[in-house]
Amino acid sequence: RVVCSGFTMADTWSQLYLGAGLTVLSHPLMFVKVLIQVGHEPIAPVMGRNIFRRPVLQLPGLFTYAKHIVKIDGKRGLFKGLTPRLCAGAIGTLVHGRVLQSYQDMKENECTEMEKIGDEPSLQRVFDETMREMIARSTATIVTHPFHVITLRCMIQFIGRETKYSGIFSSVVTIYKEEGFLGFFAGLIPRLLGDMISLWLCNMLAYIINTYALEPPSQGSQIGELRSYSQAVTGFLASMLTYPFVLVSNLMAVNNCGLVGGLPPYAAVYTSWVDCWRQLSREGNLSRGNSLFFRKAPAGRIYAADQKRFV
Repeated sequence: RVVCSGFTMADTWSQLYLGAGLTVLSHPLMFVKVLIQVGHEPIAPVMGRNIFRRPVLQLPGLFTYAKHIVKIDGKRGLFKGLTPRLCAGAIGTLVHGRVLQSYQDMKENECTEMEKIGDEPSLQRVFDETMREMIARSTATIVTHPFHVITLRCMIQFIGRETKYSGIFSSVVTIYKEEGFLGFFAGLIPRLLGDMISLWLCNMLAYIINTYALEPPSQGSQIGELRSYSQAVTGFLASMLTYPFVLVSNLMAVNNCGLVGGLPPYAAVYTSWVDCWRQLSREGNLSRGNSLFFRKAPAGRIYAADQKRFV
């Protein structure tokens, strides 16, 4: 159901505080995920058993990987790249809210018209809402992507023990000098495509389920509660399907940036994000980093202990 009320300053500040808190709490998870995405495996795989009790060569999970980082850099090491990520989150929240507010200002009579239609969402209504959300998200993503690039590069410095990207302002200067203006938007296209596809899949699937799979909610029924969960379920499915876009975007953001984690022989130099996608697909690595638990070693690959990766 759409709520046609304007954004208040209190709402904005509450979103900023909540977003900052969640960002801090989730940062170690993202740090580990990014290192796995670029292929850094500092701990050799060990023989274990899967849920079917069959022997399998297992890789360290989230907590084991995080303990390794703490052992080397201390607990503060888990928060590399946190500052630019906090900036991206705060600016993104403000831009996203501002774009949606602009749409509301342009269509101030929309609430009255929708009240005449009723509470049941129509396909046109879902389409309009999704289009507005897509524009708001895309605008926020474009504006904050330079901070995202800096965040990722601060993280992968862990691999080569570099300090090239040590702060926001110095990182901005470094990127501009070495790569020019376009360097701030490395990996932007697959990130935007992934976000848009995920959003449309999520909203369209939720509409189909709510309209055709679930009956209209009646008083005392549990259909209304099931409908509230459909968005979360379809969102999870959409994020799983579009994960390769996230992986390719992150790899392109750090590719050939002067850091060990983005240069040969540790990582290939891709000519474009399509080239990156094709190579990962050939290697069977389009889902690398998607799971942080119950990880198994890739089939047909040899663990190179000196390079701390699979070759």
